[in-house]
Amino acid sequence: MPVILITGANRGLGLEFVKQYAACGWEVIATARDPAAAPELSALAKSHRSVRLEPLDIGNHADIKALAARLGQQPIDVLLNNAGWLGDTRKQSFDELDYASFEEVLRINTYGPLAMAKAFMANVQASEQKKIVVITSGLSSLANTSRFGNLYFYRISKAGVNMAMRTLQAEVRAQGVKVGILAPGMVDTRLLRQSGFEGPGVIQAPQSVAAVIGHIDNLTQDAEMILYTGDRLPW
Repeated sequence: MPVILITGANRGLGLEFVKQYAACGWEVIATARDPAAAPELSALAKSHRSVRLEPLDIGNHADIKALAARLGQQPIDVLLNNAGWLGDTRKQSFDELDYASFEEVLRINTYGPLAMAKAFMANVQASEQKKIVVITSGLSSLANTSRFGNLYFYRISKAGVNMAMRTLQAEVRAQGVKVGILAPGMVDTRLLRQSGFEGPGVIQAPQSVAAVIGHIDNLTQDAEMILYTGDRLPW
């Protein structure tokens, strides 16, 4: 069975990724800060022998190193960096700009996926598919930012992880590793609701995840920012 490691698997998109990959017969290593406090994820693990739960705080480098030690030389076909953090919207408004909040959002959204790629690169290289994927956001697009402001920290962190993954692709292309930067769209999740977005075009997690999985299946080494619809988003 191919193996996928999914971060932030306790709810929303992460939980849906676990459901769909398990249904397709993959071995799923599903991580969350506290798997025992995630009843839906725990139920999935009980009903699917191929789902393995592991504790992981993506913002804690010691947690990342500990997980790498537990998994050892386990090949990982897809490393899916799904975990993300919106942050306190008030503290990242221009009126506030709280520096401690900025560090927290950057640690989870930008440094976390890069640290995961470093910790599990050997596992990915030992697999057949050799893929590293980050779930980004359309709000990271510099070209589209003129439409509205706010959410400074979240936008900066996602633009930063885009650069990190594009740089990584340039470094590991010769080893056959493929890096994906995929945007799920405006999905009805807790993060979207916390952002205050009430506009049109909101989709449900199963639709978004099914489309994103299709792009993971067909990943190239271009490291473009791809929307769930297949459209290329401008940097």
